[in-house]
Amino acid sequence: MANASQFPFPNHLKLPVKLARSPPRADQFPAMANVKVAVLFAVLALLQVSCAVSRRHGGGGGGGTPAVMTVNGFQRGEEGGRSECDGHFHSDGEMIVALSTGWYAGGHRCHRAIRITSARTGRSVEARVVDECDSRRGCRDNIVDSSPAVWRALGLDTDVGEVPVTWADA
Repeated sequence: MANASQFPFPNHLKLPVKLARSPPRADQFPAMANVKVAVLFAVLALLQVSCAVSRRHGGGGGGGTPAVMTVNGFQRGEEGGRSECDGHFHSDGEMIVALSTGWYAGGHRCHRAIRITSARTGRSVEARVVDECDSRRGCRDNIVDSSPAVWRALGLDTDVGEVPVTWADA
């Protein structure tokens, strides 16, 4: 068997051996460092805009604002009283809701549809805003106060009293 030393490589065919060196420092390439910083800021800005948009009501895609859904009677003689939006009583068979004061937005959501999704059943329904659940009078800030019809459509039992949901402008 032949020995490798018997067949020496000619010097002009030998490959130069490079010594390992440390990677370049950022101060050696200031323009590249500036580009990296600019890209980082651009990515952070896009993430911030993306988060702000997703927090808006109506983000779609099954998302929405987390809330607690309670049951409310909208008929004459029930606890709800007349609707803030139109001054009328409404049938409990209608797909209607009252929103906490902040979400009610001074009446800007009156008669607008919202999409409510049950965290328990995964079902979604659309309901119309007809009233305010007044946060200055004991209603918590995260309430979607719904008619029994909304509960039935979501496959929920009104005797439970409160359930987690998400909601968004439809």
